[in-house]
Amino acid sequence: MTASCSVKEEQVQKVSVLKPEDNRFTPVILTPEGALDEPMMFEVADENSVFIIERKGALKRFDLKTRTMNLITTLDVFTGNEQGLIGLTLDPNFQTNHWIYLQYAPAKENVFKLVRWEVSNDKLVEGSEKVVLTIPVDRENTNHTGGGMTWDKNGNLYLTVGNNTGNRLTAQTDERPGFSYLDDQRGASNTNDLRGKILRIHPEPDGSYSIPKGNLFPENTAKTRPEIYTMGHRNVWRVSVDSKTGWIYWGEVGPDQDTDSETGPRGYDEQNQAKGPGFFGWPYFIADNQAIPKYDFANDRVGEKLDPTRPVNTSPNNTGLKELPPAQPALIYYPYATSDKFPLVGSSSRCAIGGPIYHRSDFKNPQRPFPEYYEGKWLMGDYSRFWIMAVTLDDDGNYVSMERFAPDYHPVQPLDIKFGPSGDLYVLEYGSNTVRSAAESRLVRVEYNAGNRKPVVQASASKRGGAVPFTITLSSKGTVDYDNDELKYEWKISGDNNSTMNEKGESPVITLTDPGVYTATLTVTDGKGESGSATVRLIAGNEPPVVVLRSEGNKTFFFPETTFEYDVKVSDKEDGTLGNGIDNNAVVVSFDYTSEGFDFAPIQLGHADLDAASRDVVAQSMIRSSDCRNCHTVDVKAVGPAFKQIAEKYNGLPGSKDTLAQRIIKGSSGLWGTDNNMPAHPNMSVTDARTIANYILNINNPKPSSLPVKGKYSLKVPSDDNGRGTYIFRAAYTDRGAGSIPPQTTDTIVLLKSPKLNPVKAEIIEGGALRDQLDEYIFLTAKPDAYIGYKAVDLTTVKQISFHPNWHLYDIYPGGKVEVRIDKPDGELIGEAAFEPEQFNTRYRGLFDGLKNPSAEQQKRMKRYPALDPSRFFARGSDKNSFTIPSETIIKETNGVHDLYFVFRNFKPGKADALFPLAEIVLMNSTSKKK
Repeated sequence: MTASCSVKEEQVQKVSVLKPEDNRFTPVILTPEGALDEPMMFEVADENSVFIIERKGALKRFDLKTRTMNLITTLDVFTGNEQGLIGLTLDPNFQTNHWIYLQYAPAKENVFKLVRWEVSNDKLVEGSEKVVLTIPVDRENTNHTGGGMTWDKNGNLYLTVGNNTGNRLTAQTDERPGFSYLDDQRGASNTNDLRGKILRIHPEPDGSYSIPKGNLFPENTAKTRPEIYTMGHRNVWRVSVDSKTGWIYWGEVGPDQDTDSETGPRGYDEQNQAKGPGFFGWPYFIADNQAIPKYDFANDRVGEKLDPTRPVNTSPNNTGLKELPPAQPALIYYPYATSDKFPLVGSSSRCAIGGPIYHRSDFKNPQRPFPEYYEGKWLMGDYSRFWIMAVTLDDDGNYVSMERFAPDYHPVQPLDIKFGPSGDLYVLEYGSNTVRSAAESRLVRVEYNAGNRKPVVQASASKRGGAVPFTITLSSKGTVDYDNDELKYEWKISGDNNSTMNEKGESPVITLTDPGVYTATLTVTDGKGESGSATVRLIAGNEPPVVVLRSEGNKTFFFPETTFEYDVKVSDKEDGTLGNGIDNNAVVVSFDYTSEGFDFAPIQLGHADLDAASRDVVAQSMIRSSDCRNCHTVDVKAVGPAFKQIAEKYNGLPGSKDTLAQRIIKGSSGLWGTDNNMPAHPNMSVTDARTIANYILNINNPKPSSLPVKGKYSLKVPSDDNGRGTYIFRAAYTDRGAGSIPPQTTDTIVLLKSPKLNPVKAEIIEGGALRDQLDEYIFLTAKPDAYIGYKAVDLTTVKQISFHPNWHLYDIYPGGKVEVRIDKPDGELIGEAAFEPEQFNTRYRGLFDGLKNPSAEQQKRMKRYPALDPSRFFARGSDKNSFTIPSETIIKETNGVHDLYFVFRNFKPGKADALFPLAEIVLMNSTSKKK
């Protein structure tokens, strides 16, 4: 009996720690577009409130119930060199004392300040300010601020302070007079300086602080600061405390050197752990204690390497102890290139930020607790690589393994990750770059569903309408149940004549004999009683019209500065044909250009709130997908003016379309009364805003003009668009109905996509090719024998393909080839192009200190590519990818539709992991001289 119980308990335990399905985690976007701009940190106070800081000085509170953002204050801060409002935490007793701590760079003092305030009614209480700690810093030619803060169970506050030093590829040990801002021995390895440290203090009620026992240096130790817990940090970011062990975890950004050389090892980012106070090596050691030789900048030569067990700081800029504690190796570390020890982290840009350790016991009655599988795991993120990893550690805190957490969620530059008090994981996303932060930054809550999931139901019909008797097949295709429960399918077909019909099964066949409008409702129920429903509308008694759109040329892509020839044919059982019962003017023909990222589904699926008979379906769809309808209707004033009122005000004014488009993008206030402020839509392109503006301006026209049913259309890309959009060619006809049976609309849509293909968004990505990022540039890292593919591509008139590399400054890509194949990855070869590192590596062409000691073969290749002009390359707003050299191939003449594959190959057999960074593939309908 005892043995059987033990076996059962062991089986239960094994089941409980199985990895949950990825689809149980759902990222929920909390903040509205435009609510944040360069957010830095957040704290979840309770189920109602999240406090968020922005680098430019704003402290905000987001109300989780009303989904509104409230500005508490804007501090006057210095915003150069990464500084500003950089740190935020709430007192452990915030619910009773309402104390908030902010770390920032005041505009008129060369310091970082840690200041405590009391918050009440979304205001800082006047007179409550307490300056807890002041850290002197340099401002000119420096970077790296830190700002991370957290608490342990004893009420001790940890805060991170960056090294406040300028950047160099070589050692940060410049001891020349006047260059102390390039010497990390003055800060990070200085026992008497607070920069390049993680501090641990105990804030007191009066605004002062005491020193907890167990910091790196006991109080009153000469030439030391007792606040220091760990030191030897370069760019230390967020810090977390394991509530069980008291160990701390953080991310640390390393130097930029991309190859090992005599000046030192390549740079590594570190995801770190400290089980107690200690020295973590910088600027003498990195990663697993690889030594960085000191550099003699006065004589331009490599200096000595220190012993990690007995490091010494002999810099004239050092005001602290000469002998330092032994250097501690990093827990996890990775370079720009692929890491042999931690291959899952990927390659290219890096920016380690750390993250929290999960313990179920940290939360009281959480609504959605994470499963047992994540107990004790470290959820660490990388700001530049769009991932969060779940790291498994053993009981002694040693690294065991890592895996992608919620791999379908790709946070856009996450820079703060932590659990809220209810057990949900929150992620603050900065957005793809500083310019786009106001449009793309957001707070996301990753929710876990541990219980039974309702079936996700879809309903459709083989035809939506027809003459009686009307026989159709109903379909539940697309319905899924993530729990794999046995499902029960029930249909109820209700007519406007009060008739009802019930059917069962996944795809029943029904016949409607009486004319009328019917609604077929599908209800799907799982074995636990949870159900979901979907409906489809059916019209019996009126055969829908048939609309055929014939065209010449390529059926997949548009090519700028060409014409599209088309001919629309319409027939209807009751109405007749074009010219014989159906007037040409009754057919709506439209061409619309939409910018990259437009959602075509509402148009193709025929959403009920789109006027199918209108030529402005595209504009209506854009309005539907935005928040415009929250404030505007077509003809009745709501929060804002009706569209018809806007048309009356703006029509006839010079440049009214562009004026209205800019107000849609930037927002406006006071134009219709002080109580009507239109929010900004910074993520919307000018092209799409003009489409909406044109629709609004013409909304009072009884019938907006339509294109002829036969003709030619000139294909052009707006001058201020990136050319990666899509032309939507649509022809629609609404019949005249049949007696009391309502009219039906049929449309035919042709999507002509941009010939500029984004490799990151390929329909097929196999073999380890992955998304990477360098600054704001996002690209695909091509790997040997990996491939990407696009389904059902019309290659008619395509004569040449151009491959555009992404610029790079790190010597991690040897180059390689692209094979162009059709139908399958090993299908017919119709073209081939090669990349050499000189085409994209800017150091090979004279920038970023240039390539050191190039081989004879490298020198030979470098002569084929012109040196880069730094003044143009680094000019404000320059597109750095415009300076890379594309590779081109004339392809074999291929007509018709094929699956198109791009297969990546190494130049020669070897161990190369990453071949080249691929930014764009351009299909061309003409040939140019191959490079």
